[in-house]
Amino acid sequence: MIHNINATNQPLGRLASKIAVILRGKINPAYRPHLMPDEKVVVTNIKNIKFTGKKIDQKLYYRYSGYPGGLRSRTLGIFFEKNPKRVLWLAVYRMLAKNRLRDKIIKNLKIN
Repeated sequence: MIHNINATNQPLGRLASKIAVILRGKINPAYRPHLMPDEKVVVTNIKNIKFTGKKIDQKLYYRYSGYPGGLRSRTLGIFFEKNPKRVLWLAVYRMLAKNRLRDKIIKNLKIN
């Protein structure tokens, strides 16, 4: 089943948790945690996501190159400006259960 979600004026965390629940298949009465659900989510208008509080300036995303002194960080504002799809994708991915199905389930998320 395909679910269309409009991200306009929705907080990032609440939107991501709603998407994660749908992708896991928990909205289906016949939910089974060990089976791959047949749920797909299409998200539109991600440029209009709402950020509450001071997250836009204070939340940091880290990358590490593996070398000494290779830890790099950037704020949510800069990261969202460069790649808003990646911000939402990471939020949903990190809310899914950390098991073998996570990489398969996240492929059912389409961000426009």
